[in-house]
Amino acid sequence: MQERSSVAELANSLKRELDRYSPGEKLPSSRALVERHRVSPVTVSRALAQLAAEGLVVTRPGAGAFRARPRTDTPPPGDTSWQEVTLSADAATEVVPRAVDASGVLVTLSAPPAGVVEFNGGYLHPSLQPERAMAGALARAGRRPGAWGRPPTDGLPELREWFARGLGGTVGAADVLVTAGGQSALTTALRALAPPGAPVLVESPTYPGMLAIARAAGLRPVPVPLDPDGVRPDLLAAAFRATGARVFVCQPLFQNPTGAVLAPERRPEVLRIAREAGAFVIEDDFARRLVHEDAGPLPRPLAADDPDAVVVHVSSLTKATSPSLRVGMLAGRGPVLERLRAIHVVDNFFVPRPLQEAALELVGATAWSRHLRRVAAELKGRRDTMTAALRMHLPELSLPHIPSGGHHLWLRLPDAMDESALVAAALRADVAVAPGRPYFCAEPPAGHIRLSFAGVAGPAEIEEGVRRLRTACDEWAA
Repeated sequence: MQERSSVAELANSLKRELDRYSPGEKLPSSRALVERHRVSPVTVSRALAQLAAEGLVVTRPGAGAFRARPRTDTPPPGDTSWQEVTLSADAATEVVPRAVDASGVLVTLSAPPAGVVEFNGGYLHPSLQPERAMAGALARAGRRPGAWGRPPTDGLPELREWFARGLGGTVGAADVLVTAGGQSALTTALRALAPPGAPVLVESPTYPGMLAIARAAGLRPVPVPLDPDGVRPDLLAAAFRATGARVFVCQPLFQNPTGAVLAPERRPEVLRIAREAGAFVIEDDFARRLVHEDAGPLPRPLAADDPDAVVVHVSSLTKATSPSLRVGMLAGRGPVLERLRAIHVVDNFFVPRPLQEAALELVGATAWSRHLRRVAAELKGRRDTMTAALRMHLPELSLPHIPSGGHHLWLRLPDAMDESALVAAALRADVAVAPGRPYFCAEPPAGHIRLSFAGVAGPAEIEEGVRRLRTACDEWAA
C-alpha cells in the first residue's frame, strides 16, 4: 500500500511540473527523479507509466520521457443512450442473464484509496509474495526451448503431473486440466455440470465469486447451512431431495468465509449423499497452501477418497503466490472429463505457455517449500494479532471460529448493528472491510463482516486497522 501511495504522490507531483516543459521537451532522467523525490526507481517507472497511460507523457526506450503534444483531433462524444434499450430488451425472458452483479467480487478486488487499511483483500500482501522466486522462475521459463510456442490444450504434461501428485488417490495426470486460475476452473465446472435454470446447492455462507459464476450461467443457487464442522449432511440430503439438484459446490478445507473444516466423519457422508442423488461435488480446494503453522496434519482432498468419481476438483497456485500468477487446475474422471475439456478449450483455448513454464519452475525450486513455510508462520502470526486486537478493542463482535488456515476472520455483528452502515463508517475511518451480505444467496441470519489479515503490511497495520474499526463502531453507535 505504501508503494502505491508513493506512485500516486509522485505522479501528481510530476503533473504539476509538466507546465515547465514545452510539448515534446524531455523530462529529467529517471535517475534525477529518483534523487530529487527520494523514491525508488520502481516508483519512478510506475509513475511515468501512469502519466503515459493518461496521455501526458511519451516514453521512448533508451531516450527517456517527453511531454506529450496535445491532441487536436479529439472527436466529440457520441450518443450511447440507444444501448440502454438494446441491453435491456427481453431481459425478463433470459435464461442466461447478460447483466451480471459483480459487486460481491469487486469488494475484494478493488483497491481502496491510499491510506486505507485493506481488510477487504483476497490475496497475499506483496511482502508475503515470493516475488524474487517468481521473477527468477519467469526468467528461466522464458529461456526454455519452445517456451513461447503453443502449449497442449490440456496443459503441460509436467504441470498436470505435479497437480495430480498433490491430489493422490486415483487421480492421475490424464485427469487434470490446467486452467487460468481457480475462478476460471469453477466457471468451466459449473457450465459443464448444470444447464441454465437448474438449481445448484452451495454452502451458506459461501464465496461470492462462485455465486456470481452460478448466476451468470443462469443457475439457481440453493443454500445449505454450515456449522463449525462444515456442511450438515442431513440438510444436504434434504436439499437434494427437495430440489433435484445434480451439483453441490463446497470448500471442505478452511471454508470461505467461515474457516470451517469438514469433519472426518462427514466427508464420506457427503460423497455418499451426492452419489445417491446422482450428483457431482465440485470441491474448491482454494486454501490448502494457506495452512497456518499450528494447523497440524491436513485432511486429504475429497477427490483423493472418491472411487466413484463424484468429485470434480478445483485448486490453484494464485492464492499462495500472486494475483497475477493465474494458474490452476480442474480434475475429473470418467465421461465428465471430456465435457470439462470441451468447455475449457472453447472458452480459453489454453493457458499461456510462458505462465505454465514459470509455474513449473517455481514449484520445482527449493525456494517453493521455504515460501510455503514462511507463509504458514506469517499467517498464524497475523491471525493471532488480529484476534487479540479484536478481543481487546471490539469485544461486541462475535468471533465464533478461529481458523487454522486461510487469510481472514468471519465476524458476526450484534443484532442491532446495521451491516451496511458499519461498512460505510469503516471506510470513513480509513479501513475497508468486506460486508457479509454478498456471501449469502438467500436472506442472511445476521449481519457479518469479513476481515482479511493477509493483504496488509504486517501486525502494526492490523492493530491500527482494528483501532480504526473501533472508531467506526463508535460512530455508528452515536
